[in-house]
Amino acid sequence: MAEKMKLQEMMTIVSQREVARDIFELILAGELVNDMQTPGQFLHIKVPNDSMLLRRPISISEWDSTEKTCTLLYRIGDETTGTQALSRTTAGQQLDVMGPLGHGFPTAEVTANERVLILGGGIGVPPLYQLAKTLNAIGCEITVLLGFASADVKFLEEKFAALENVELKISTDDGSYGFHGHVGQLMDSQELDVDAVYACGAPLMLEKVAEKFDGLDRLYISMESRMACGMGACYACVMPDRQNPAHALKVCEDGPVFLGKEVTF
Repeated sequence: MAEKMKLQEMMTIVSQREVARDIFELILAGELVNDMQTPGQFLHIKVPNDSMLLRRPISISEWDSTEKTCTLLYRIGDETTGTQALSRTTAGQQLDVMGPLGHGFPTAEVTANERVLILGGGIGVPPLYQLAKTLNAIGCEITVLLGFASADVKFLEEKFAALENVELKISTDDGSYGFHGHVGQLMDSQELDVDAVYACGAPLMLEKVAEKFDGLDRLYISMESRMACGMGACYACVMPDRQNPAHALKVCEDGPVFLGKEVTF
């Protein structure tokens, strides 16, 4: 009989640090890591503030099944977002965590030597790292294009660059590092002939990617949305189904990763 998923746990904080301006890296340890098998899923975390009832969804950036740890990267906002309270937690404390939740990036159909494009913008970059690790292990030829507002909010460059079979290029909106422009402009500047595309970032970026690769069967887009339950029960994160506008897709349950032909902007 298959082992039942744990789904909820008091996970222990291994470390917490600021890795770029207002970007924090949180490493958690616990049995939930045993269920992390698909890049692009998220954890639903109870903020350590009793006045905030709703959990916060944060994408899983990577996991280590041997150490039973997972890494999250998130950007802090004002006090109302709950992320500032989260950033003040320290090693040894515990957090009430649900997950992994949602549908992640499909990788089973990708084969060795296929050409894969990964595009990420800002805080949409974190879930793409475990994806790149997974595809790298398959032996794909991977191009990674990442965009940030400026050099001081850039993160994960060293980890992406350390992967074999990965060509990495970075853009900044203000030109303070790499290509001068947003990641959509960086994409347009490249000669791209690919078999699959994976993208996560701001809506305008995703819309540009969806338009450029509209005819590609394996176009996977990770959508962001404000969530409540995180499990599909409350219908707080619905979006129209491109193929059936009368039908509502739930980002938390049907996504956050969708086929490009499923989503509309």
